[in-house]
Amino acid sequence: MIFPAIDLQDGRSVRLYKGDFAKETIINPDPVDQASQYEAAGVGALHLVDLDGAKAGKPVNVDIVKRVRASFTGVLEIGGGIRDKDAVDLYLEMGVNRVILGSVALKNPELTKQVIAEYGPERIVIGVDGKNGKVAAEGWLDQSDVPMTDLIGAMVAAGAKYFIVTDVDRDGTMQGANEDLLGSLQEQFPTARIVASGGVRHLEDIKNLEKRGVVDSIVGKALYEGTITLEEIAAFNKENTSC
Repeated sequence: MIFPAIDLQDGRSVRLYKGDFAKETIINPDPVDQASQYEAAGVGALHLVDLDGAKAGKPVNVDIVKRVRASFTGVLEIGGGIRDKDAVDLYLEMGVNRVILGSVALKNPELTKQVIAEYGPERIVIGVDGKNGKVAAEGWLDQSDVPMTDLIGAMVAAGAKYFIVTDVDRDGTMQGANEDLLGSLQEQFPTARIVASGGVRHLEDIKNLEKRGVVDSIVGKALYEGTITLEEIAAFNKENTSC
C-alpha cells in the first residue's frame, strides 16, 4: 500500500526538510479539506503525523484528527506525541485504525508491549526513525545510540508487525528511499512488515522497494511536487488491498 502523508503543524498541513521544524513548507492551510480530497480520489489509506504533538510529548491536533476521521473512510494511522496509554486509547476509541509509537517504543518498551498485547499488531505500529542506522526520538530532536535493528528485534519479539522506518536524512529531500537500509531490515526481520518512509519520489522507487520485499510506502513531498499523483496511488492501492 501507498500511504499519502499529512503532517500537522499549527493547524496546517506542512512538509519539513530532513525533519527540521524550522524548514517547513505549507501544503494546505486546511488539512481536513486535504483529507477530503484524498477521500474523493479513493486512495484508501492515509498517514497523519502530529508534529506539534511530537514536540510536546502529547497529542495536540486531536480536533483535526477527529475531523479527518469523519471525512476519510479508508485506513487511517496517526503518529506524533503518543507517549502513554491514554493517548493510544484516545485515538483508537476515536476510530483511528492504527497508532504509531515512536519515542515510547524506545524509552518505554514495557508500555509498548502492553498495548500490543491489548490491541494487537494490526493496530499498534512501531515508528523507527533515525540516521546512520541509529534511532532518533522526541520528534527527531534526540538522536540516540540505539541501533534500529535492536529496537525492531525487541518489538518483533513483543509481537509487533508493522514498522515505519524513516531515514531522517532522506525525509523531504526527494533523493529516493534508502533501499539498502530498508531492504536489509526486511531481510533480517522476515516476519515484520517494513514500511518505507523518507525520500520516496515516484512509482519506480516504490517498485524497486517491492523487489527488496518492502511492500508499503509513505509518500509526502513527491505528491506535492507532482512526481506521483493521487490517481496513481489510488490505482496502486486498489490492486493491493492487504494493508
